[in-house]
Amino acid sequence: MEKTYLPPQDSIERNWYVVDAAEMRLGRLASEIAMVLRGKNKPTYTPHMDTGDFVVVVNAEKVVVTGKKRTQKLYRRHSGRPGGMKTETFAKLQDRLPERIIEQAVKGMLPKNSLGRQLFTKLKVYAGDSHPHEAQKPEALKIKTIPGENN
Repeated sequence: MEKTYLPPQDSIERNWYVVDAAEMRLGRLASEIAMVLRGKNKPTYTPHMDTGDFVVVVNAEKVVVTGKKRTQKLYRRHSGRPGGMKTETFAKLQDRLPERIIEQAVKGMLPKNSLGRQLFTKLKVYAGDSHPHEAQKPEALKIKTIPGENN
């Protein structure tokens, strides 16, 4: 019987990728980013280990959603106190904190455990088109699009 290959922790190579979120669909973008953070695009993928790469997202304020989600999609947060629920639409949150939209979408696609929290720290989101990670020499990550879509 063959044993499952486990990559040694020190041999895992972590690359840096940069993604331009301008005019990209939120869900499609988030699922591709989550896959790279998890390491599912590599042959060394192991479900219980962090084998993924770092992802830098720029132009977070230019991400788009389809249909009426811009005015109807709600983001909720709670202070922990009675009556502390705060609700905000996609459009208002995009004006106020555009990074949080992509962060929440990707976080929801990662495992809900200590591994997921560790993977989430490798996501860096910026509203504008500049980022402070030039020293890591990030490569551009090509996000697959569906033919017929206008992005």
